[in-house]
Amino acid sequence: MRLGNVRCKRRAFTLIELILVMALLVIVIAVTLPKMQSFFRGRTLDSEGRRLLTLTRYGQSRAVAEGIPMTLWIDPIQGSYGLEAQKGFLDKDDRAVQYDVDEKVDIEIAQTGFSRAEMTQEQQTRRRTLGNARNSNSEIRFAPDGSVDVMSAQSVCIREAKDKQHALWVTLAENRNAYEVQNDAPQRR
Repeated sequence: MRLGNVRCKRRAFTLIELILVMALLVIVIAVTLPKMQSFFRGRTLDSEGRRLLTLTRYGQSRAVAEGIPMTLWIDPIQGSYGLEAQKGFLDKDDRAVQYDVDEKVDIEIAQTGFSRAEMTQEQQTRRRTLGNARNSNSEIRFAPDGSVDVMSAQSVCIREAKDKQHALWVTLAENRNAYEVQNDAPQRR
């Protein structure tokens, strides 16, 4: 048996085949890239909305469990929000949390609360008193019974920083006991 003259035939890709495969890859990427960008954009909004919604539920739970009013504050200028015990109830809140809003989104408060005519005298007095507090218009307060204070922000809008058309709303539910996420601007009740 002679092995010296046996040639191995190897099959390789030609230059034309490689160019065709690369061209197909470029076409597929060009078609899917815009869809992928909107997918990731939506994920950022969705993630921020879920985090804020979770914080509202945590605030309610904590208010009930500890018997202390909780304040979820929102600072749209600094791009941050957090939860802490209402001032005056604890010397130091070790369980307070603060989050920075993703740089790709903006957060804003949409006051759609009660008008003066719809409030009781006590609520009007509290509004005047709270109006002097820090971020009074940018707070959601949870009472020790878990209810949402009538003076709280009714809805929070999370928008894309570059494209203001895409937005997510964290708004007070119709039963006024909790917040929920909506894709459309809330209707005034």
